[in-house]
Amino acid sequence: MSALEKQLQLGRLPPRAPGPAGGSGQALPKMRMGPGRKRDYSPVPWSQYFESMEDVVVESDTGKDTFRIYKSGSEGPVLLLLHGGGHSALSWAVFTAAIINRIQCRIVALDLRGHGETKVRNPEDLSAETMSKDVGNVVEAMYGDLCPPIMLIGHSMGGAIAVHTAASNQVPSLLGLCMIDVVEGTAMDALNSMQNFLRSRPKTFKSLENAIEWSVKSGQIRNLESARVSMVGQVKQCEGAASPGSSKAIVEGIIEEEEEEEEDENGESVNKRKKDDDTEAKKEVPYTWRIELAKTEKYWDGWFRGLSNLFLNCPVPKLLLLAGVDRLDKDLTIGQMQGKFQMQVLPQCGHAVHEDAPDKVAEAVATFLVRHRFTEPIGGFQCVFPAC
Repeated sequence: MSALEKQLQLGRLPPRAPGPAGGSGQALPKMRMGPGRKRDYSPVPWSQYFESMEDVVVESDTGKDTFRIYKSGSEGPVLLLLHGGGHSALSWAVFTAAIINRIQCRIVALDLRGHGETKVRNPEDLSAETMSKDVGNVVEAMYGDLCPPIMLIGHSMGGAIAVHTAASNQVPSLLGLCMIDVVEGTAMDALNSMQNFLRSRPKTFKSLENAIEWSVKSGQIRNLESARVSMVGQVKQCEGAASPGSSKAIVEGIIEEEEEEEEDENGESVNKRKKDDDTEAKKEVPYTWRIELAKTEKYWDGWFRGLSNLFLNCPVPKLLLLAGVDRLDKDLTIGQMQGKFQMQVLPQCGHAVHEDAPDKVAEAVATFLVRHRFTEPIGGFQCVFPAC
């Protein structure tokens, strides 16, 4: 298994691209787009993929919390979507558009506490117990005693929270359970290197476009369409005015670093041109991550330890979608051989499987639901049953 594949299942990202003197010690070429090859990294609004957005208020004796949700569909079972660590409900945007045209279903994509636009009194509490209770509270606030059939679908950290939610019976009308690219063994192995990995990420981006560009070029999200909508939920404008030197994003290979003074063939200072170009950049307010994942370390073990057995013991039909079969641990390998869950491997995807290949994930989930007669296909959708 490669080092990249073993990154933690909480929305792991590849490290920054090497600087001017990369691992070989030789200068790397500047990353410039040639004529006619420039790609559009501008952000896209959620409304192009979801039908509506609302804030669900959960009240208790000590106050209230507000959870942001995005919705689509009007009939069929509810697919309650839980994102990975550091991501947001917007990571499900392209998947939502894909599956809503294949089967009768209702989509509810939730910003978990501490993420996206959700506002809670204690956003630092990201324990599995607290977040699974949040899911149950949101379901109760939305539907009361008339809860429709619900399938929990979670990616990475969200997959672990989906399992904990199911295991603690927070959703009495649970229909099915789906985990996307999260396996206890791989996740636990990666915990030791997670802090080093988080430190390797850029701290700021000069704009949303810059953040989207980095997410694609670094391999965090391999699908530009998804990156343009989902990165909006991962970053926010830095608080206060930009401080000197901070408005320039720290993204090697995308934003060029200061170099020694050099002249071009016309005798004009190259660095002078760079500094002139930076004048415009410094007028912008930089962006940074919405959540500091490094500060959530004390909860990581609780998300993943014992996850495989919890998943296998959930008494509902189960689906596991993976980017590679080598991610399976011993318990899941045995359980899969015993037919305790359906598994499908989607190769040529990164960790953000549902963003990299939204149509394939939509097809797999739709086939699972139709196969179990939980819903009906629409638009001529034909089920393709996997071999495993």
